[in-house]
Amino acid sequence: MSENTTPSAPENGVQAPVARLIEVKDSITVPVVNRAGQEVGSISIDPAEFGGKISRQLMHDVVLMYLANQRAGTHHTLRRGQVAGSTKKLFRQKGTGNARVGTKRTNKRRGGGTAKGPKPRDYEYHLPKKAVKAATRMAVLSKFLDKQAVILDELVLAAPKTKEITGVLKAIKIGKKATEQGEKDVTLADTTVLIGTDKLDVNVYKSARNIEGVKVLPAAEFNCYTVLKQKRLVLTRAALEALRAFGKAVAPAEANAAV
Repeated sequence: MSENTTPSAPENGVQAPVARLIEVKDSITVPVVNRAGQEVGSISIDPAEFGGKISRQLMHDVVLMYLANQRAGTHHTLRRGQVAGSTKKLFRQKGTGNARVGTKRTNKRRGGGTAKGPKPRDYEYHLPKKAVKAATRMAVLSKFLDKQAVILDELVLAAPKTKEITGVLKAIKIGKKATEQGEKDVTLADTTVLIGTDKLDVNVYKSARNIEGVKVLPAAEFNCYTVLKQKRLVLTRAALEALRAFGKAVAPAEANAAV
């Protein structure tokens, strides 16, 4: 079932529900900039290369799976039978004027056990591989569709140097914001960024790992959670071609089966 990419107008003051499955058919134009932040061209993205569909439900399910798999599950509380101490009745049943009591290990007393507390468990589970790969393609396509992605002409560093990566992020403008002194340019340095490379680039990785909110990953290691968590996506030309090749390697029947 296909739905429009934009929600319908409100009727009787009630906002229409947001479409959970979006079909993207029109090509998307993504700007290409150099390291100085100057636009040097643009690239047309065919949505079919990334599945042509965006399923909010599928991406939600994959993100939940990823977060669950990160949990250690080592939480542990002691029950009354595991707490150290005597099981002797604290005082006799009658004649003291106090309420009746039992052992000091009970969960009603300070230092006692915990009733029905958490125990160590494994939260790990897995969705079908086709669904996980489809969600990653959808996450990248959503960045293109929301105009939150930019293509970097090239990103080659002779040696690890944080200053160079910071300079590139500050040079790429993504909008403006109002301040007391007037309008101010907003750059990639003001938000969280995922930098995608075609392969592991040690110099780029070491240069950016100390910058808060910036993550560097090879295109082959992209996952739905990482792409969606960072607000902006920066891809080198080579990384884009790697993602395109990955999308073309997936048969259309496989992409549709994952939705």
